[in-house]
Amino acid sequence: QVQLVESGGGLVQAGGSLRLSCAASGRTFSNYAMGWFRQGPGKEREFVAIISRGGSNTVYADSVKGRFTISRDNAKNTVYLQMNSLKPEDTADYSCAATRSFGAPTSPLQYAYWGQGTQVTVSA
Repeated sequence: QVQLVESGGGLVQAGGSLRLSCAASGRTFSNYAMGWFRQGPGKEREFVAIISRGGSNTVYADSVKGRFTISRDNAKNTVYLQMNSLKPEDTADYSCAATRSFGAPTSPLQYAYWGQGTQVTVSA
């Protein structure tokens, strides 16, 4: 089992920044690639970003590329999502998730463990 707890969400104006954190406990954190997903009001859950086990490889959704940065600190069992130049359409509940799959999976079905989520609201 891997337990994941997100933090760092909140209300921010368009153009602002937030940094989300996801603290992991349980099994060896470095055995898992970590992803961030989001679900906006009335929308399906969508992939945001993924980082490899060692942190050297990342993949982003086109909608956030150049604005969001995913990183991880395996010594602290934590993955981060730095979000800059936020837009109202980034408003969503953001969740981190852990996967043992390879190949940078973007489907939520490939992730075994999920956090509870943290709400991000971007005002115009």
